[in-house]
Amino acid sequence: MPLFNIIQIVLLFLLGLATLYILIFSIASLFYKQKKYADNGNIKKIAVLIPGYKEDGVILEVANLALQQDYPSNLYDVVIIADSFKKETLNTLSSLPIQLIEVSFDKSTKSKALNKAMATLERDYDIAVVLDADNVMATDFLKKINAAFEYDFIAVQGHRTAKNTNNSWAVLDAISEEINNNIFRKGHRVLGLSSAIIGSGMAFKYNYFKSLMSTVTAVGGFDKEIELKMLKEGHKIVYLDDAIVYDEKIQKSEVFGNQRRRWLSAQLHYFRKDILTAFKHLLFKGNLDYFDKAIQFIQPPRVLLLGAVMLCSVVFVSTNYFLDNQVSLTNYWIVLAVACVLSFVFSVPTSFYNLKTLKALIRLPKGMLMMLLSLLKIKGANKTFIHTQHTSGTKETD
Repeated sequence: MPLFNIIQIVLLFLLGLATLYILIFSIASLFYKQKKYADNGNIKKIAVLIPGYKEDGVILEVANLALQQDYPSNLYDVVIIADSFKKETLNTLSSLPIQLIEVSFDKSTKSKALNKAMATLERDYDIAVVLDADNVMATDFLKKINAAFEYDFIAVQGHRTAKNTNNSWAVLDAISEEINNNIFRKGHRVLGLSSAIIGSGMAFKYNYFKSLMSTVTAVGGFDKEIELKMLKEGHKIVYLDDAIVYDEKIQKSEVFGNQRRRWLSAQLHYFRKDILTAFKHLLFKGNLDYFDKAIQFIQPPRVLLLGAVMLCSVVFVSTNYFLDNQVSLTNYWIVLAVACVLSFVFSVPTSFYNLKTLKALIRLPKGMLMMLLSLLKIKGANKTFIHTQHTSGTKETD
């Protein structure tokens, strides 16, 4: 019995810390209010950088929509960085009023594409906006980004949200995105910490970003590398909840697994790389932002945390009851389960409380299993380019 209780206590401690972390920030997110920024009449030059690898299926639509911003057309350039596109796609892109930069690498990465583009561009830009090849900006996105940079910010993360919720996997992916927006962006900003960046829908001071990207060595997870470097330098990353970028959500379970494997591998890599340095910066420089980011990378995926807490709570509460074991441990499991559920309740937007989401939840156990399998196969995933293929179709499937 003592060994059984020791196991319970260890699991309660580990799962409790992870749950407490997301609970604190999910509660904080409820108090987020977006500040309004004014551009003061200063309209800056913006480069909208859109790297794509074999994205023939979506890039033409994305390029055309990117040209429809409510922003002076002579003060922003849409820059398509085309890696391994078809000739007919390149010909069509060439006819558009955009900057088309063709790139080719032995091993393609997003960071290489961005660096090549900025080395090629000759215009003196003020702001760099980075999008994925499937991203569509709301028509006022650049206007809001421009206004925010009047306040001398170095980096701004926009609100990336779902472009499609046409099947259960897309719904679950969309919910996951909004949970992260609430916990790692809204909640963090309310408590005075930096917003997390996502890899797209983000903007930087152009010259700073160009210099920063030249130091990137990442194959996967370049956004995590530059995020850690910015926080280490003491910069603050701002979040704009009303600057919307629509992002295509996954259509298939296989993509769900591959995508998460890439993310988890990158997070574990940078946790190992930065945790000791981040701890030293916390102790000697008071850099809580940097330390929080390193700790954030070792947090279990939200869906796995929910599954682990609920499973352990049911197993240990039932076992304690039948073995007539310590009542206090049973109570702790109940408190933990309630706290974990509440952290999700607080961080899932009310717009997702509908029948479509209820239907999607049927897929959740499979999603949990795929996340678990992804954890078992993450070794070396951050050293390999894992491409997520996008499509322009949003036909209702399941």
